[in-house]
Amino acid sequence: MSGAKLITTSAPPMDQPKHVVVCGGGVVGVCTAYFLAKKGAAVTLIEKSDVACAASGKAGGFLALDWCDGGPVEALARASFNLHRSLSQELDGPRSYGYRPLTTLSLTVTESDSPVAASSGGGSLPSWVDGPARSPRTTGTLETTAQVHPQLFTRTLIGRAVESHGVEVVIGKLERLEVEGGRVGSVVLEGGRVIDSDAVVLALGPWSGKLELLSSLFRVYGLKAHSIVLEPREPNAITPHALFLSYYPSKRATPLDPEVYPRPTGEVYVCGMSREEEVPDDPEEIRGNPESIEMLKRVAKTVSSHLGEGVARVKAEQACFLPCTDDGVPIIGEVPGVKGCYVATGHSCWGILNGPATGAAMAELVIDGHSTIVDLKQFSPARFVKS
Repeated sequence: MSGAKLITTSAPPMDQPKHVVVCGGGVVGVCTAYFLAKKGAAVTLIEKSDVACAASGKAGGFLALDWCDGGPVEALARASFNLHRSLSQELDGPRSYGYRPLTTLSLTVTESDSPVAASSGGGSLPSWVDGPARSPRTTGTLETTAQVHPQLFTRTLIGRAVESHGVEVVIGKLERLEVEGGRVGSVVLEGGRVIDSDAVVLALGPWSGKLELLSSLFRVYGLKAHSIVLEPREPNAITPHALFLSYYPSKRATPLDPEVYPRPTGEVYVCGMSREEEVPDDPEEIRGNPESIEMLKRVAKTVSSHLGEGVARVKAEQACFLPCTDDGVPIIGEVPGVKGCYVATGHSCWGILNGPATGAAMAELVIDGHSTIVDLKQFSPARFVKS
């Protein structure tokens, strides 16, 4: 009997949590930290500035079930749309971060048209869309499109991760990873603090290109997208309809493609005017280009008399950088040649939509060695390594 007892106590402990460091406090990093902690890992999240301070705080928060169908992100998007719904039930999403299904319309708006002539073009428009809009077409229903307030979503999730699952948040700048024998061993922050780790997840968004370990393998560039947030005088007049526009300014032959999202908070978010630019080191330094912001104000007042200056207060004028890859496909997986080091970036305009499934898949990959929620093969960073 004593021999059997000795054998039992000498077995290695199976319940010791794996320590994972997640670098990046945007939606992908926060979702990864949340699902890792739910799986029992001890998680430290490192963020340079503040959780959801960049694109995850300034994005539109639009969710679509099937808009990525037929492309490489189809399975990821569908899984993530459904995960958003279940997270909303778990976290009281409608109250805590504005989760709601909504109807989505595509419209053509031409500045030189008269509102009366345009509105007779057939289809039904919400009453608040009283500008020169025509050819309304329903592109999303209450079953297939929804929204969240992205900053509130990301911060609600990290709040739950900290309170219920013991995630530690550290504000600090990632300086480098310590790699020995082809395996990551620790993370070094600016100022010299070292955080030991069994695994590291790099969810750096458009800042992925600032880390040589990643930039030596692939390119992630930043697409600078502008937005304004308006507070209409009569918020109850604005119904939950997301608008995707083909917008023809006066004296311009090619349309712009701005988007308009009413939020349950009473705000209306308007975005567009994107172009590739160099990503600054500090997210706090990002400012919108004045001409792009003015164009969005023009779009808002043309679409609706409720959204013009003097009728609606401009609450925010802002810009953020969307992380994009050369092949248009996110990068999710273990970094080639560095065991225990993982990357999740390159989600472009679908970061808020695909954050939950990316985080859940990454948690499975790190803890279990493979993902079941979605097949990650096509997202592997190994696709950039020439054989």
